[in-house]
Amino acid sequence: MMFGNTTPPRLPDASSTYEAAYINKLINVLRLYFNGLSSVQQLNVSRLNIDLKTLPTEADLATLRDGDVYVDTTAGDVLKIKR
Repeated sequence: MMFGNTTPPRLPDASSTYEAAYINKLINVLRLYFNGLSSVQQLNVSRLNIDLKTLPTEADLATLRDGDVYVDTTAGDVLKIKR
């Protein structure tokens, strides 16, 4: 999920002819950008509203990443973070 923390990269200008160095540079920029999109990022907020019905539960633990928040329904709907 993206919260607007990741700025789209400036892609390198293309040359008029094919150059392997340009393609390698372009692929590297895109790889770094997409890695940033899929990484867990710290988010600082002053106010956050969470609907417990939309969060995953302990039944979804196998598919969650470290740092994901879930509701532990076996402990009285307590919010927990997967570690």
